[in-house]
Amino acid sequence: MQEDHVKLLLAEMGRINAALERLAGPAPVVNDWNAADVFVWAPARLHAQPVKRPNRIDIDLIRGVDHVRDILVDNTVRFARGLPANNVLLWGARGMGKSSLVKSVHALAAQETGSGLKLIEVHREDIATLPTLLEVLKETPFPVIIFCDDLSFDHDDTSYKSLKAALDGGVEGRPDNVLLYATSNRRHLLPRNMIENEQSTAINPSEAVEEKVSLSDRFGLWLGFYKCSQAEYIEMIDGYAGHFELDLPKEQLHAEALEWATTRGSRSGRVAWQYVQDVAGRLGKSLTK
Repeated sequence: MQEDHVKLLLAEMGRINAALERLAGPAPVVNDWNAADVFVWAPARLHAQPVKRPNRIDIDLIRGVDHVRDILVDNTVRFARGLPANNVLLWGARGMGKSSLVKSVHALAAQETGSGLKLIEVHREDIATLPTLLEVLKETPFPVIIFCDDLSFDHDDTSYKSLKAALDGGVEGRPDNVLLYATSNRRHLLPRNMIENEQSTAINPSEAVEEKVSLSDRFGLWLGFYKCSQAEYIEMIDGYAGHFELDLPKEQLHAEALEWATTRGSRSGRVAWQYVQDVAGRLGKSLTK
């Protein structure tokens, strides 16, 4: 009888232990910062997952944004060298290479400075965990850019407050080895109707609007991206065609590219890349170099 009682007790303790482990979640993983230069933040395990083959293109293939490209390169290189630099908001027209530019500039700055500069992407749904990530990064022996892609906030979304805290750094201040780069189609990261609703329903309208709009003010650099002209669009096409050695007569290439843009109702770097993918497929060419 006593043995049976002991067995039942051990079984019950095992079930309790299993339940506690489920509640505690997975154990934190030791981050290997030498595993890669690009990572994706996985907050459940406090883990920066290394990305062995980042999805990025050569910076010379990003056309039509020369001015903002040079500003971003200068800011990133200064940061990688341990000099003062600003958080950056890249905003504006869709498909004009905002995300591609961040990834390409990171690669350029890391290679040029040899500083071991890291890029960590934080998904939109994990913005609320930014303070935790900063805590993880403050002891990291490398400069780190936290990258938030396609950032925007909707009504009743309060996670923007975590981003504000991360940008300002709270009481301790943002770690010197960390910058934040974000891309968005919206300059103020909030839809216009949300700002107008706050203004019409708040007891003090101006204060409510200031609370929302002040988020963008915490980025020291605002880099605007605008719709490209037809000449810039064709320049993008020619750049891709030359780089990937797409043997198509220039007149045919341009005519098809313009028709492709017309059927999509816009001209942008993304549209140019989609057309180049179509051409490469028809010619049996690979786009990996």
